[in-house]
Amino acid sequence: MEIGLALAGGGVKGASHIGVIKALQENGIEISHIGGTSIGSIVASLYAMGYNTDEMLKLFKYFSKYIMKVDPKYYWTNVKSKKNFMGYGLISGENIELAINECAELKGINTIEDLKMPIVMPTVDIKNNKKYVFTNHKFDENFKDDIYIIDITIGKAVRASSSYPGMFAPTIYKNHKFVDGGIIDNLPADEVRKLGAEKVLSIRFSSKNETDPKNIIEVALKSVDLLFEQRTAEEVANSDYAITLDLSEASVFNIKKIDYCYNQGYIAAIENMPKIKEMLRN
Repeated sequence: MEIGLALAGGGVKGASHIGVIKALQENGIEISHIGGTSIGSIVASLYAMGYNTDEMLKLFKYFSKYIMKVDPKYYWTNVKSKKNFMGYGLISGENIELAINECAELKGINTIEDLKMPIVMPTVDIKNNKKYVFTNHKFDENFKDDIYIIDITIGKAVRASSSYPGMFAPTIYKNHKFVDGGIIDNLPADEVRKLGAEKVLSIRFSSKNETDPKNIIEVALKSVDLLFEQRTAEEVANSDYAITLDLSEASVFNIKKIDYCYNQGYIAAIENMPKIKEMLRN
C-alpha cells in the first residue's frame, strides 16, 4: 500500500514530525509519498532526500540556530529600503535555502526533480494571493492546473514554503513573491493524495496556549499561528487519519524545545499506532 504523510507548519514544533516518522518506521510503516508546509517542508524534504530520523534531528538542531540568526546588515538595509521598522521581515530567509541546499548536495541532489520520493510543498504568492505547490510529480495532460512548479532547487522551494510572515522576508522567484504556504494550505493532505497515495496520515498542531502577547512581535506571531491552525483544521477532512499534537509549551521559534517536541511526536505516534494500523488495514 502506498502511504502518504502530510506535515503541518508550526515552527519548532516541526521537530515532532521527526519523532512521528521514527515511531512509524519502528512499527514497519514506510512512507511512499510526503508533503509538508513551512517547517513541515523542511522535514519532508530531508526525508525525501534519504536522511534517517537520527540524522534529521541532528540537522534540525544544527541548522535551527543558523536559520534563526539575525543579520544586522540585512535587517538595516531592509528597513532603510522599505522605510519602516519591520521592512520585509526580521530575517532574510537565505540561510534556510543555504542549509537545505547543503543537505541536498551531500546526497547528490540539486533540484526538486532529483528527488525519488513524490513530494509536495505549498507556498503562497503574496502578489496574486494564489497558492502554488512545489513538486517533483508530473501530472498527466488531463490535469489542468497551473499551480505546480517543478523547475526549482530544493532549497529555494523550502525557503518559499517557510517564509513566515513578519519573521522571514518573502522569497523572490522569477515573477513571484512567495510567503509561507500555511496562509492557505498549512496541512497538504489533499495535495499528498493527488500524488497517488492510497492512505494519507496527517500530523497537525493545536495549541491551548492562552499566553498574553507583550509586544508587536508576539502579537504578530500569535496571530499568524492562529490563522495557520485554522487552515490546518480545514485540511484534516482530507486525511484518512490525523494525529493532533498540543505543544503549548513550545512557541513557534523557541529552539530550546526541539527535543521536547521530538519526544512528544514520538510518544503521540506510539499511542496512536493501533488506530493507525487499523486505518491502514481498512
